Amino acid sequence: MSKRVIVGIDVGGSTTKIGGFDITDGDRRLIEPLFVRATDPITSIYGAFGKFTDLNGLSLTDIEKVMITGVGSSYIQRPIYSLPCEVMPEFRCIGLGGLYLSGLERAIVASLGTGTALVHARRGEEPQYLGGTGVGGGTLMGLSKKMLGMDDIRHIEELAREGDLGRVDLKISDLTKVDIVPGFSDTMTASNFANVSDITTKSDIALGIINLVFETIGMVAIFAARNHGIRDIVLTGNLTSVEHAPEVFDSLNKMFDMNFLIPERSQFGPVIGAALSGCPRVK
Repeated sequence: MSKRVIVGIDVGGSTTKIGGFDITDGDRRLIEPLFVRATDPITSIYGAFGKFTDLNGLSLTDIEKVMITGVGSSYIQRPIYSLPCEVMPEFRCIGLGGLYLSGLERAIVASLGTGTALVHARRGEEPQYLGGTGVGGGTLMGLSKKMLGMDDIRHIEELAREGDLGRVDLKISDLTKVDIVPGFSDTMTASNFANVSDITTKSDIALGIINLVFETIGMVAIFAARNHGIRDIVLTGNLTSVEHAPEVFDSLNKMFDMNFLIPERSQFGPVIGAALSGCPRVK
């Protein structure tokens, strides 16, 4: 018997992600997503598609339809291998993917890509795009390239392990002896990069850049969550795989009584959402 598979593709600026759901038995079974890098969107789409079908033993007749999202989705002008294709709004996919990965009924979902997009998602309703910030992975890479001469994220992470934020950021405790937020004044940032001096090392700068990006994203997300009366914030996108992310967001959880979540497969939130958008609803 032929399978029934819904495939999702998220065409980004530098990577294309692909995943899917097997709905053969009337349920939804996630097929493990993956990503490929290529110099142009079309090459990466067909490369991802070939790799995905080969690894999962799928034939073209098994695929019912292909749901496409992401900034590069506009490059798709014709069906992929004559399969039915549908372009889905990226913000809908962000919301659907975030709820699926977290298991929550309602949340602010943040997609940490080149920049950061924020979506208010509630199960059974159309996700609402809230806006976002231009601070994201592109910021981290751009600043690192200019300030450190490095553009490999794993090398930047490794360098940051030896960093000391005290030689980069100005803390609340540097400005006042008053415990403004009880228990947290020693760690709460008053100003990013305001404490840089001649003894600041490249490792300190690397950690400072990572902290700047995550704190900015975190605070924008907190403001959005408070505006909607929500504590749960689901983080998705490539930037969530940076090893320092859990530490920074856990600190924000404690300071502001929030619940930042980085679920398993967080990098693949939007592509999972794209595939979900093509699946029949499961009761």
